Amino acid sequence: MSTTARERAPAGAAGAELSREKRTDMYRMLVELRYCEKRAYDLFLQNLIKGTSHLSLGQEAVAAGFASAMRPDDWTFCTYRGHAHTQARGASMTGVLGELMGRECGLLKGKGGSMHLTDVAKGAMGSYAIVGAHLPIAVGAALSAQYRGTQQVAVCFFGDGTTNIGAFHEALNMAKIWSLPVVFVCENNLYMEYTPIAAVTAVEHPAADRASAYGMERIIVDGNDMDEVYQVAQRTIGMARAGKGPSLVEAKTYRHSGHSRADPAKYRPAGELEQWLERDPLKIYRARLLGAGVPAATLDGIEADAMRKVEEATAAAKASPPPPLSLIEKDVFADGGAAWRN
Repeated sequence: MSTTARERAPAGAAGAELSREKRTDMYRMLVELRYCEKRAYDLFLQNLIKGTSHLSLGQEAVAAGFASAMRPDDWTFCTYRGHAHTQARGASMTGVLGELMGRECGLLKGKGGSMHLTDVAKGAMGSYAIVGAHLPIAVGAALSAQYRGTQQVAVCFFGDGTTNIGAFHEALNMAKIWSLPVVFVCENNLYMEYTPIAAVTAVEHPAADRASAYGMERIIVDGNDMDEVYQVAQRTIGMARAGKGPSLVEAKTYRHSGHSRADPAKYRPAGELEQWLERDPLKIYRARLLGAGVPAATLDGIEADAMRKVEEATAAAKASPPPPLSLIEKDVFADGGAAWRN
């Protein structure tokens, strides 16, 4: 069965059933994710963020759309490109930027860095630097929710390259066999690091075209259209919460920058980036809200407020000291004894 969000809603009608308040709240989240991610880029260029970082500039509508449909006690599992996913669940800007800068105010006291953002209190259950490693972990979380009868849902985000990893297939198979409350979301940005996914994958849609192998519906959504993402998120999360098992969603999107800050992305065809910039999630959603009668002054105010929050978070992170040496052995060791295992 082939299903896409565009087949269910005519162009321009996406989100028509959402209230103005809900949609302005979603726009606020989208803008805050974008501005905070752009600030992370600026801080890296200032040498205030060490090592590398993987930005999700251009992909924020996936994070915002799904987070807007989740309950506070649901779980998010994401990749090293997880700044937006973590923040979308409610993690503070100061905590995110502080962690990227290795400061004590960071979500992990500065010990995790860009690729390991985590805020368990907000349901952000970690960013995972090993490709595909978190899919089986999300399955385990979903199994625990099913066992305890909590109706919690695990939502697991990953890139298109993960679809060629064994853990992807094992996780989908196990989730389906046990009818677990988990939604797998492939953020297909066309490239697995520097290689076009189409060059190394036998099917056109690396996630959706494999769904039938595990008895799942084929779902493709425009990952740059937040209304469409939200609609799919509501439906698939609702199914999982109702005990109807897992879903696999392929969100077609595009990263505006390279794979990481060390990547100039010169492998992309001429004109490709410019075409995708015309479909920038912020541009799409702002135009849609204006068309729905939301005053430009309201949207300008949201944008100004988001920039104020970013400036305040940046100042707080810069003022925070590096973590003390006393934290170096905290949260890194288990003795492996029977008490720990049981």
